Parts: sequence; structure tokens; C-alpha cells
Amino acid sequence: MKTLPSLLVLSGAIAALVGSRSPAAEPASGAIGVTLVNPLATPRANETIVLTLAELAKIAPRFDLGKALVVDARGAAVLSQLVDTDGDDAPDEIVFQTDFAARETKRFELRVGQRHPASLAEFKVYGRFVRERHDDFAWENDRVAHRVYGPGLETWKKDPLVSSGVDTWVKRVPRLLVNDWYLTDDYHQDHGEGADFYAVGKSRGCGGLGIWAAGKLHVSRNFTGSRVLASGPVRLEFELTYAPWDAGTARVAETRRVILDAGTNFNRFESTLSNSARGKSKGVLSVGIGIAKHPGNVPKIDPASGRMGVWEPLDGGRSGNLGCAIVLSPGAAAEAQQTENEYLLVTPAPAGKPTVYYVGSAWDRAGHVADLAAWNKEAESLSSRLAAPVVVSLALLPTPPSPKKE
Repeated sequence: MKTLPSLLVLSGAIAALVGSRSPAAEPASGAIGVTLVNPLATPRANETIVLTLAELAKIAPRFDLGKALVVDARGAAVLSQLVDTDGDDAPDEIVFQTDFAARETKRFELRVGQRHPASLAEFKVYGRFVRERHDDFAWENDRVAHRVYGPGLETWKKDPLVSSGVDTWVKRVPRLLVNDWYLTDDYHQDHGEGADFYAVGKSRGCGGLGIWAAGKLHVSRNFTGSRVLASGPVRLEFELTYAPWDAGTARVAETRRVILDAGTNFNRFESTLSNSARGKSKGVLSVGIGIAKHPGNVPKIDPASGRMGVWEPLDGGRSGNLGCAIVLSPGAAAEAQQTENEYLLVTPAPAGKPTVYYVGSAWDRAGHVADLAAWNKEAESLSSRLAAPVVVSLALLPTPPSPKKE
């Protein structure tokens, strides 16, 4: 399961197959009942529900996920998306979103029927490799946008930059903007939609990482490869690869999977490190996840809760304020460190498994998060939802009786 807390939580095409919003099909043989319970005494908005093929096959081995429709308790079809998590062109998951009141239970069904492409207006996520801008990779949803830097920027004659930090763009409108901003090449001024005000440089930006060893942060160069696995309308999922770099007692390479769902300020990052260890390191690594230091920023670092955030003025406050936050998985050990360029949460990297953490950003002019106190509550709320995910129960529904013959 990969959800931004059941919030959770390319080579997919923009015309990904999704559930139609037309009237639902009649229940088919082998329909599956889905019961969802919010265990928290607080509401959950835009919760992404992930149902995997492996779990569905346990109760309905012959269920055709490629033809699955999600239907709510009233019998209406719900927008859903098939996700291929391993790039073999076969669906591994079906995802959809719903809201929950406190302690609410909801029921849905999976039925077999004809899936149809989503309309353009239903797409709330997007991401792509941007060769025309020195090999950026940029991505967004209806609330936030980010980019990271590719190999072309390292050799740009005008202004070369070697940095594996994460950039964040601010947007005040829900529509998808990445293509338009690159097309006009005028995204450092706010023309009513938002802009790129954030400075990354050689820092970690908003959520980049490095290896913490011997009191120093060892960082990679720009990413070298990318692939998109899911491209909306509900979920964007892609991978970036970083070539091996020297991390003191080890030489390390990274594969980073990023998941961004509609309606949230937080991405899920999964960083898998390959470690060619030397000396006495025995393959044990510590990962430093960072947020850039900028003039006027106010940090709040809570290693015991696995959270770190800043609130900072943009352009000296003329362009509002930006929040960035890092939230670790529940129970992850962490300590606070810092370098000249960034604040860090340092956490052990599990051997052979991804280091999972969440990266979020918010602009006070977007209308979702007003100030530092509200931003801290957003990070705390994410921690709570991660610790108490939506409880999912599946059951095979009885086949409806055939009509009697006269």
C-alpha cells in the first residue's frame, strides 16, 4: 500500500483509464464490497483509498481489476484510477478518494463494467520530464507544485547548477500550470496564479536528502533518469534515479519514488539506497532530510514526533509566506542536525527497504493555510492520519438471482 494516508499517502498517458461518472452498471458476479472506517475523532478530507490486486485476489481470484468500477452506497460511479506500480503495463492497484466525518463508516462496491477516460477537468495531478528546461522534472496537483534538476542544468553555459534539492512553486489556483509556465517561461513573477519564488541553490530545498556521516552531509548530483508510472487523474507516481556518490564510508546510489495525490499539500517520498560499504560501516546509513535556511524563516523541529517545518517570508514578505514541512513515518527514530545551508532530520535508512517520509508545502496566499500555527497543525494532522489509517475491509458479495422465466 502506498497512500498519503489512505490522504492518503511516466510511462502512463494523460488519458489513463478511470471509472466513468455515468450511471453505475448493474452488480456483476463476483462484485466486492468495500467497507471503510475512519478510526479518528476528526474528519479526513480527500482521503485516497488504495485497493491492491493482491488483496482483492484473496477473496475473488478471478476478479478483473482492469474492468473494475467503484460504486458508492447510492449506486453512483465514483472517479477512480488504475495504477501500474511496477511498469509492466498491468494494473496493480485501484485508487479513489472520499471524505470522512469523525469516526465515520462508508461502504462502496467494486463492480465489473466498462471503464472510460476521465475528462480533462477531472485531472488534478500532473508531472513530466522537461527536456526544454535543462532536464527538469516538474510535478503538481491542485494545491502545490515542485521540481528537481536534471543533468542538463549541470552543463548549462549561462548558469550551471549541481543540486539535488527539491524546489517548490506556489500556486493560488487549482488548475494545472506546469506546461503553461514552461511555455511562457515567465514564472518568477505572480500574474495572479502563483510563481517560483523559492531559492534552492545547493541546499536541500524543501525535502531533499543526503547521507549524514562523520558530522557532514554528503549529497548527490542532479538526477540522471526518470519514469512516470501513474499520471492521474487522482494519483501521480514517478521515479527518479541518482547516480552513485561518495558518502564517506560508503558509495551510495538512490532511487526515489514520489507519490502525489489530488487535494493534499503533501507528497510521499520513498528513497531506496544502494550501499557499497567500506570499512566498518556494515551497510548502515543515516539519511539527512533537509529544509533550506532562508532569511527570516522560523523553524520548528520536533525529532521525537518525526516532524520538522519552517515558515518563511518570500521576497522579504512582499510575496506572502511559505511553509515547508517534513513528516517521517510513525515510529521512525530521528535527531536534529543542521549545516550552513539547511535544517535536517536525520533518521536511519532501513537495509534493503525505502526510507519513507512526507514533504509538504503551503503558501498563505493560496487560501488553504493562513499562518504558522495553521501550518504546524497540518503537519500534526498528517502524523495522526499516518498513525491511524483508514481501516479497509473487503467481502465478496452474493451474485444477484437471475430473473425468473415466464
